[in-house]
Amino acid sequence: MPVPPDEPTPPAPPYDPELAEAAAELRRTTPETAEVDMVPALREAVAAYPEVTDDQLTADGAWEVAEDEAEGVPVLVCRPTAPAPGPLPVLCVLHGGGMIVGDCRQGVLDPLTYARELGAAVVSVGYRLAPEHPHPAPVEDCLTALAWTLGKGAAAHGLDPGRTVLHGTSAGGGLAAGAALLARDRGAPLPAALMLLSPMLDDRNDTLSARQLAGSGVWDRAANAAGWAALLGEAAGGPDVPPYAAPARARDLSGLPPLYLDVGSAETFRDEDTAFASRVWAAGGEAELHVWPGAFHGSDGLVPGARISRAARAARLGWLRRVLGLPG
Repeated sequence: MPVPPDEPTPPAPPYDPELAEAAAELRRTTPETAEVDMVPALREAVAAYPEVTDDQLTADGAWEVAEDEAEGVPVLVCRPTAPAPGPLPVLCVLHGGGMIVGDCRQGVLDPLTYARELGAAVVSVGYRLAPEHPHPAPVEDCLTALAWTLGKGAAAHGLDPGRTVLHGTSAGGGLAAGAALLARDRGAPLPAALMLLSPMLDDRNDTLSARQLAGSGVWDRAANAAGWAALLGEAAGGPDVPPYAAPARARDLSGLPPLYLDVGSAETFRDEDTAFASRVWAAGGEAELHVWPGAFHGSDGLVPGARISRAARAARLGWLRRVLGLPG
């Protein structure tokens, strides 16, 4: 819920002890301000990181990797080299990056680890980025890729449309929720389930958690404002933002597939994400919510060996097994 501007902001929850050092380092090394005109420099910085190589994707022969197009949207299709008989369950993956950075190779390695445990395939989506491609381009690309995964892509790559999970992290989580709302309202096919990991849902950027974590250096309020401004321009935070851009704006959250939502207690998105899950329940829907105490945005990827990170990953894998009807 929005917080009155004159209400004092209490301190943020403490970080998990195993995560605190990484959080402090991020705070030291992250710029205090963020603006849309900083996007080129941010992309240049991201490009300096090592690329995800073909060897990483194939994981010593565990995966067959193919580049394809979903009606013009780039997709990366990863299938187990020794699949079980019949059509494969699939994770349709939408990467993070604040709406402004990333591609279909970024953010795919974690879903591949889950898919390897599940015997599932992965379809990773290269949606267009803001600010060059503002709303509705990114969410329309994601819906196009989802429809392809459930239709032509399933036929071409041996995928099971009835066991497809739309999986999104951060900005990708917001786009997954927006694409599901758009599919519902257009009468288009929906995935079997949604997995939303720290999703970016609310352009208003004025929850208590957004205020508590301002200046944290881990996708804080300033960075969030820049991401939304890139996607929505001057409309960000105003009265006319559509729910397909910012799913927290949706008046009706009924009719969505079962969803899994997890978020850290020490991150900007905590309150908008927990409110979204509560509203799904209020609309008669099914949602599994995890709020990981002391976790920050992306901490399970940055500190994978921490006990809280391992617990989060185990919970996600257990839910995927249940929703896909897999043993274990």
